[in-house]
Amino acid sequence: MTSPDPTLAAFAAGALTLGFLTVGLFFLKFWRRTRDGLFLTFAVAFALLALNQAAPVLLNIPSENQGYIYLLRLAAFVLIIAAVLQKNFGRR
Repeated sequence: MTSPDPTLAAFAAGALTLGFLTVGLFFLKFWRRTRDGLFLTFAVAFALLALNQAAPVLLNIPSENQGYIYLLRLAAFVLIIAAVLQKNFGRR
């Protein structure tokens, strides 16, 4: 199996980063309108996912197989799970 073209991989990572940041900005807009903590948590989680996509390119890491890169993704998903659980099972 051949390795992907680094330019194409950087372009795809940039596109995904932009997508994650755009979604995060939408959630931030909803949070400003409603002040619901769920939206703020989702905005932060999508910012972490954007950073997860951009980090290998910005830090010139040739492979995503580095364990510490996935910690950003893990933190984002833990935030999302915690926010949903808090919204559903928190104080009413």
